[in-house]
Amino acid sequence: MAMAGLVEKIEINCDMGEGFGRWKMGPDDELIKYIDVANVACGFHAGDPSLMLKTVRLAKAHNVKVGAHPGLQDLFGFGRRKIEVDPEDMYASILYQVGALKAFLEAEGVPLNHIKPHGELFFYMQRDAVIMDAVLRAAAVYKVPVYACKNDTQKEMCAKYGLPFQEELYVDIDYTPDGALVPVAKSKMATPELIYERITKCAETDERDHNQGGAFKVGFGGTAFSICLHSDMPTALENAKAARKAVDEANAKLFPNVK
Repeated sequence: MAMAGLVEKIEINCDMGEGFGRWKMGPDDELIKYIDVANVACGFHAGDPSLMLKTVRLAKAHNVKVGAHPGLQDLFGFGRRKIEVDPEDMYASILYQVGALKAFLEAEGVPLNHIKPHGELFFYMQRDAVIMDAVLRAAAVYKVPVYACKNDTQKEMCAKYGLPFQEELYVDIDYTPDGALVPVAKSKMATPELIYERITKCAETDERDHNQGGAFKVGFGGTAFSICLHSDMPTALENAKAARKAVDEANAKLFPNVK
C-alpha cells in the first residue's frame, strides 16, 4: 500500500461525529460545507457505529477527506481526562479504533486520509515517550500521515516508523509562549474574528499569539499546514466560516497554482 502524502496548500480539518446514540455534539451537517478534512471519532471518546457510518457518508457527499480520531476510552469525560494505560493496551486500542473506522470507509469506497490522536491522548503522548511510541507503532500499520500540533519529538518518532507527520495550527484554543498547546478546558474561547486574524497572521508572518499576550514563531516556514477546529465549541459554525474565508484568501496568495 502506497504511503499518502502531506498537504500542498493550507487546509481546515475538524473533529466530527462526536455525539453518541441520541446525544448530538457539533453541527456536523453544516460544518462539513466549510472544511477540507474530517477527523471522525472512533467510539472511545465519542461516536458509535451508526454515527461513524453517517459521518463517513456525509464527508463523502461533500468530497471531504476522512481521518481517524482515536481517543482514550472515556465517553463520560469526552476523552479529556487523564487515564493511565498500559502501552500494549494503547497499541491495541489504536489498532482497534482506526480499524473500525477503516471498515466503514472501505464499505463506502473512501480512503483513510490520516490518523489524529484526540484530546488527552495527544497530551499523554507528549508526556510519555513509551505511549507515543505505542500509538505511532499502531499508526504505522495503516501507512497514513499522523496529524498533530507541531513538535519535533513526534515528528522524529513518525520518521522512525516511516510515517509522514502533518503539522497543525490550532486557532480556537491557546498556546503557551514556548509554542506548547493548551488544553481546551484551560483556554479562553476564541471569537470567529480572532480565528480569522490568527490564520491570516500565521500565513503571512509564521506567528501566532500566546496566552501571555505576545506571539511566538510557529515554524511552518512558508510551507502548507493544516488548521484544526473543534466541533464542540458553541461558536463552531461561525468559527468554520471565518476560518474558510481566511484560508481561501491565504491560499490564493501563497499557493495560487495548487487546486
